[in-house]
Amino acid sequence: MIETTESLRNCPAPAKLNLFLHITGRRPDGYHTLQTVFQLIDWGDLLHFTLRRDGEVRRKTAVPGVPAASDLVVRAAALLKSHTGTGFGVDIEIDKRLPMGAGLGGGSSDAATTLLALNRLWQLDLPRETLQMLGLQLGADVPFFIFGRNAFAQGVGEALQPVALPERCFLVVTPKAHVPTAEIFSDKSLTRDSEMVTITDFLAQQSCSARWPDSFGRNDMQSVVMGKYAEVAQVLRSFESIAPARMTGSGSSVFAVFGSIAEAEAAEVKLRAKLLEDGKSDGASGWTSAVARSLDTHPLHALAS
Repeated sequence: MIETTESLRNCPAPAKLNLFLHITGRRPDGYHTLQTVFQLIDWGDLLHFTLRRDGEVRRKTAVPGVPAASDLVVRAAALLKSHTGTGFGVDIEIDKRLPMGAGLGGGSSDAATTLLALNRLWQLDLPRETLQMLGLQLGADVPFFIFGRNAFAQGVGEALQPVALPERCFLVVTPKAHVPTAEIFSDKSLTRDSEMVTITDFLAQQSCSARWPDSFGRNDMQSVVMGKYAEVAQVLRSFESIAPARMTGSGSSVFAVFGSIAEAEAAEVKLRAKLLEDGKSDGASGWTSAVARSLDTHPLHALAS
């Protein structure tokens, strides 16, 4: 990040992975309760903020399919202005690197980075808890990115406990499929009665399996998405002979864990060959991939206390 009194450049908005994701119930208001472990990784979008003194909030970068008024970064800035009454405004530019509709938290992470960055740029000095409260109004994953540490999450995802995770590398593969989260949450075949677990249960499994600690639990949405999206099912099947893989969030991205960048890159080559071998399936075309390292904390964690 490059900081001046008038701008903050190269502000990271990292992706997250759900190491497991259990749907435990549904509240009267329609929101689902869940348990998950969020893992930050060093792959994400970059945002740039330039101070405006006329109070205007403007997104300077077009995002295909996302009008500025409905973009979470614009909504986050407007919410922060409304909450604080600041007279400042901002120009926001986005280097969009994370695919949308992939379960990586890209939009939520962009919103969190906006709140964290403007907390500094607008000299607001709001505590982290206040920013998390504001973030929850934008989306269930936003508080996690503001929390800024790998976490065991409950409720709708806002009840967070920090969790220590080993350093690892990930191969993240995104099929050419945009999976709407609301569609999966509303599917009648989605189970909503997973047994509650504890952070102790998860940590005990971690100590037993250094290479694939994420064999703990499952992603309750994965079978639903596989049934609806052949592209996701194909990537998961092609992964079977290479490494254990799991979907993150409501998809479509799938990930596997490795001990080093070299191992992850080797698996990427093998998977590409396997998908080409299975090329008769629609799921073998149009996918993208990224190799990433785990993060312990959000790169902008220091922008709130």
